[in-house]
Amino acid sequence: MSDVVVRVTRRVLLPLALLFALMVGLGLLVTRVLAHTWPFTVEDAVNRELAADRTGGWNDVSLVFSTLASTQMIVVVTVLAALVLRLVLHRWREPLFLCAAVSAQALIFLFTTMVIDRNRPAVEHMDASPPTSSFPSGHTSAATALYVGLAVLLALRARSTPAKVTWWALLVLVPVGVALTRMYRGMHHPSDVVASFLNGGTCVAIMARAVLDRTLTWGRAKLPLNRSGDDVAPAGAPAGG
Repeated sequence: MSDVVVRVTRRVLLPLALLFALMVGLGLLVTRVLAHTWPFTVEDAVNRELAADRTGGWNDVSLVFSTLASTQMIVVVTVLAALVLRLVLHRWREPLFLCAAVSAQALIFLFTTMVIDRNRPAVEHMDASPPTSSFPSGHTSAATALYVGLAVLLALRARSTPAKVTWWALLVLVPVGVALTRMYRGMHHPSDVVASFLNGGTCVAIMARAVLDRTLTWGRAKLPLNRSGDDVAPAGAPAGG
């Protein structure tokens, strides 16, 4: 077995398999084992309270956040961000990381919903209900992977601590807003969005370890790093890659 296959298995496939098992385990706990145990017994009350407090203004705000995490928007933003990263940095490492994190969470989400069957909250749904299970929230998971992934990349490039904090604060607010929005709009229980933070965040961590780790090589000799942490191409070789 080649070194590349071993590394992919250890750093990507095995961690994702463990994450899938964890998500399914959590789903079974929420829907079966602990369904009649606090705090899961009060989740419906949370959704009813949010539904009772709906206003025209908050409905508009929630629609914005929900749209930011729609499948179409996630795909468009991911592709555009990957293209910009490639053009600006002249490397494939960062765009590959972002695309891999978003794709991985989508696969874990899809396979989990195929195993876990959970009804959506018993309140008026402000969006059309997709055929997937309520557990976990695909919108929240995708927003976490995309916007936290962008926060990781931008924070790594930032030259000062205030800039790093600013990027994290601004971009992490997006998945938080999406999570609140999905509950507000009656599409998910609180535990659905909490599990989605775990899915999206873990996929970002897995892909950061597999793709952004510059001590790891994938079938070619490791290049030295300059002071900014960028690969230094050998003499006569084109920069980037």
